[in-house]
Amino acid sequence: MDDERRFELPEELEEFRSIVRQIAEEKIAPRAAEIDETDEWPEDLYQVLADNELTGVGYPEEYGGSGGGHLAFGVLMEELSRVSAGFALAPGVAKLGSTPLMLAGTEGQRRELIGGIVRGEVLMSYALTEPGAGSDAASLTTRYARDGDAFVLTGTKRFITGAGVSQAYIVFATKDPSLRAKGISAFLVMKDDPGVSFGRKEEKMGIRGSPTREVILEDARIPVDRIIGEEEEGFGIAMRTLDYSRPLIGCQALGIAQGAHDASARYAVERQQFGQRIADFEAIQFMLADMAMKIEASRMLVYRALAACDADDPRMTYHSAVAKCFASDAAMEITIDAVQILGGYGYVREYPVERMMRDAKITQIYEGTNQIQRVVIARQILRALDA
Repeated sequence: MDDERRFELPEELEEFRSIVRQIAEEKIAPRAAEIDETDEWPEDLYQVLADNELTGVGYPEEYGGSGGGHLAFGVLMEELSRVSAGFALAPGVAKLGSTPLMLAGTEGQRRELIGGIVRGEVLMSYALTEPGAGSDAASLTTRYARDGDAFVLTGTKRFITGAGVSQAYIVFATKDPSLRAKGISAFLVMKDDPGVSFGRKEEKMGIRGSPTREVILEDARIPVDRIIGEEEEGFGIAMRTLDYSRPLIGCQALGIAQGAHDASARYAVERQQFGQRIADFEAIQFMLADMAMKIEASRMLVYRALAACDADDPRMTYHSAVAKCFASDAAMEITIDAVQILGGYGYVREYPVERMMRDAKITQIYEGTNQIQRVVIARQILRALDA
């Protein structure tokens, strides 16, 4: 085939992948089991990303970033997740938290917070979910009220990635729960603001090493210039943010799946049964082939969605939901098969595939469950037909 007709990433992104993979293999992979076992936030490894200027990937150059857009950041997420999905959430949640600033923040907010992220000095979290508001995000009950030169926030946010570690939070609150989506606004809340505290750390099945806690707001006073966008625009900002972040969950799922496939293929070549490698048995070959096909399909869908984000494609919502849903379902199937290929060894923590299986499950749940993704996809299809 003519070289000009090849379907591949630009050469500079493949070179970038090689750099990230080397760092991930040398610095992060040896610590992956420890991170999972201790469930401690590895701040020193995040500093490794900063030292190698990886915390600036995907952020605009005017704020100190190295550019590259969502596609470059997706490659970063994929390669980090290939060895440690829990650690990959550190840059991932910072990207999620900063997206509302890029969509609706002021220039000052962007320069201060995104500049801090790029330098590796700031982590941001995204606080939308509540005890009674998960898939139905419009039903949130965290309240805000104007009081002179401040907004006062009261309520509890649950399952917030990075809570307690992050210095900054995008918090969504409503002035009246009866208004549902129409009453929601977005605010920049800092960790050390009066009235801000954190609940106990959740003991999670997977993505350990990434803290998940409640963010508790008890009459927290937030200066009026910390609102993101205008009042009552918060729900739209939240939904637009998810359009940009869902492909990154697809990248995380893709990386997990690739890591599991790599580990199970190596094992199949090394493991001997009945006088031959188990890789020589057709049953194992078919499993490896099915895993590889799902990975390739996931990669194409995820990259297509990331390109849509970079291009502000009007069908971004559709492509993002498709990529997140397919890649995460595939990752779950692939990691289960990886455990099966390793047999009893796949079920013990000495080998990484059981961790990857536990990590894969959350990709089907957060950023909107895959049932919600299917609702989004169907609505986009029907809306196009009705247009």
